[in-house]
Amino acid sequence: MGGAAACSSGTAPPIRRCTAADAAVNLAVNQYVSIDPTTVSGCSVFPATTALAAEYLVVPQLTSGVPGQTAGFRLNGDTMLPAPSPPIQASAELGIAEQFHMFLRLGDEHRSWGFAPEPSAGAGRGPRLQPSATASPPGMNSLRTFQVCAKTDCSRFDRVGARVRALKTKVAIYVDTLAPAGGLDSTALDGIATTFNQRLYAIDTAAFGRESDIDSNTVVLVLMTNTVNKLVTASACNATGFVAGFFFGVDLDSAFRNDSRSNKGEVFYSIVADPAGTLSCPHSTTEVNNFVPVTFIHEFQHMISFGQHVIARGGNGEVLWLNEGFSHYAEELGGRSYALSPDAQINNCNLSPPTTECRFYAGDLLNGYEYLDSTDKHFLLPTAGIGSLAERGAAWLFVRYVVDKYAAGTTMADWNALTRSLVSTSLTGAQNIATVTGDPFSTVVSRWALANYLTDRGGVPPELQYDSWNLHSVYSSLHTQRSGTFPKIYPLVPTVSAGRDVSLSGTLRAGSGTFLRATQPAGDSGFTLSFTAPNGAPIDPATMPRLNVIRLQ
Repeated sequence: MGGAAACSSGTAPPIRRCTAADAAVNLAVNQYVSIDPTTVSGCSVFPATTALAAEYLVVPQLTSGVPGQTAGFRLNGDTMLPAPSPPIQASAELGIAEQFHMFLRLGDEHRSWGFAPEPSAGAGRGPRLQPSATASPPGMNSLRTFQVCAKTDCSRFDRVGARVRALKTKVAIYVDTLAPAGGLDSTALDGIATTFNQRLYAIDTAAFGRESDIDSNTVVLVLMTNTVNKLVTASACNATGFVAGFFFGVDLDSAFRNDSRSNKGEVFYSIVADPAGTLSCPHSTTEVNNFVPVTFIHEFQHMISFGQHVIARGGNGEVLWLNEGFSHYAEELGGRSYALSPDAQINNCNLSPPTTECRFYAGDLLNGYEYLDSTDKHFLLPTAGIGSLAERGAAWLFVRYVVDKYAAGTTMADWNALTRSLVSTSLTGAQNIATVTGDPFSTVVSRWALANYLTDRGGVPPELQYDSWNLHSVYSSLHTQRSGTFPKIYPLVPTVSAGRDVSLSGTLRAGSGTFLRATQPAGDSGFTLSFTAPNGAPIDPATMPRLNVIRLQ
């Protein structure tokens, strides 16, 4: 006979109840603490009140900085039990456009886009492509052939002929020779090129560093092509959105230096105007003129980041969540460049009709709203196969918070110095944040989580506030303007429960938390909170669980 089973009843052991002997949480109003439950057996003791009531904001969170981590949890309150006698001795669906964007950025991160270089492309990750000594900007009306990713998994490429229709010192705009009738005329194209050249190029390079310029032509190429329109069908476009434009890391990666699918230079691919909808859903000239600059400043950051991490330093691209955070922060900077006082707080975003600045950062504010409205359902740090616009909102908010708290000052120059140090490096993700800020990632992300609710609240420590946005005022204004889109005055509304009656459970996702206000009446004898895995065991310490607590009153 073999060995016997250790237990045959099928009943889990009882969950230990916390008692007065466990770790005390003694906080004055506006003091906070981040508790590692593994050091306190998951138990926190909140002391008795006297003549005044108390209230705490409680945020369980995972803080390791490892993308994609999850952990099941339970947070249970109880009455204050006496000390015992001494002992005898466990993502959101994405539209086609967002799936494509995720495919591209994960490709940048891992330098792998689902296909190997062609056999003729030469050995792997060698030195950067050496440009021709005679390289120079293309001439007006000159014709060039491009290879363009024609499916959202880049399993097919189109050969596209295009001519230079606008040329400036930093940008050349090519337009597909087969572009539909009724598109942007020469005046409109020149206007877009001027915006790129005089405003957006300067914003991105000041904030993140220079692009690689592997072909030494001194310009970034913009290819406006039918192929981008056709990446989604008209029905998919109307249902889930469209691809406005993109950057493709294969064009820069040295592993593809001789690959026919690489255009071997800095190229931003854009949709073309198609008022009649001959390629997919219709896009008027006004629409394209409005959203292409926003897409450019976003995608140009990805291009710069790839150049800084991969071309200049030979590493992998920045991790997905932080790369996206920087690109959405770039959109915000584009909007601020149109504001009267770009270094001051922006407390409004006029939507009807949208102002120029609001066109740039309205998407950030909407994504941020979606995240704050349901932090328990989204990651800050997603990984392959996971991602949503709400998670982009989280990444933007996190980058914005880091810049506010760790830049040397409040000017745009101070902000840019910090973000350049975060992009001009071989470090990525949580390690990058910890190195540049000088604080452990767990500390930064815990404070950020608290700031998302506490910002703009008087008396709260400065590290729990955003400096550059008055988020409560902004979202209150957006609610007034578009209550259907922004139904709450402020999106983050914690659940409320008496401390002793707290009963939360679910799944924590990397970087994100669940928000609760625990109340305690005057004269209460005290309560305890138990923060554990669902079965009462410790939460996996590799996820670095934290119970963030601040006393509100």
